[in-house]
Amino acid sequence: MSWDSYISSLIDQSKNSSGDAQIDCACIIAVDSGQKLTSDDNTKAFKITNDEAVNIAKCFRSKNFSRFVACGVRAEGLKYTYIRLREENDRLVLGKSRGEGSVTLQSSKTAVVVAHTKEGGDRILTNKAVANVVEKMEFEGK
Repeated sequence: MSWDSYISSLIDQSKNSSGDAQIDCACIIAVDSGQKLTSDDNTKAFKITNDEAVNIAKCFRSKNFSRFVACGVRAEGLKYTYIRLREENDRLVLGKSRGEGSVTLQSSKTAVVVAHTKEGGDRILTNKAVANVVEKMEFEGK
């Protein structure tokens, strides 16, 4: 499975009972390097900058999220206020930007999935979709 196909899977899994996707864009980055694994050419790509990707990967790799607490989660030039860290292994980070929506970041052993929920969207469905894709990636050894 190519990395870009995970974006389609994320969006499909985030649909509500009316069939509306809650994730409007997503990307995947390598934990070890911060390299973007998904293409910005994808119509549903969350086009974070290389610096943003490196900073996100660094936080997940070190399991030190103080940068997110102090500066927020930066994605596509926007600051998403750090809401909280969830899960026992420091693997799920949530952020919110008033009027812009929210971000869900969760890591597998090798990659961080970053998904954006449109303003007013259901973040719970986004969180579940991201968790499902991360689980699938881990099953596939990614």
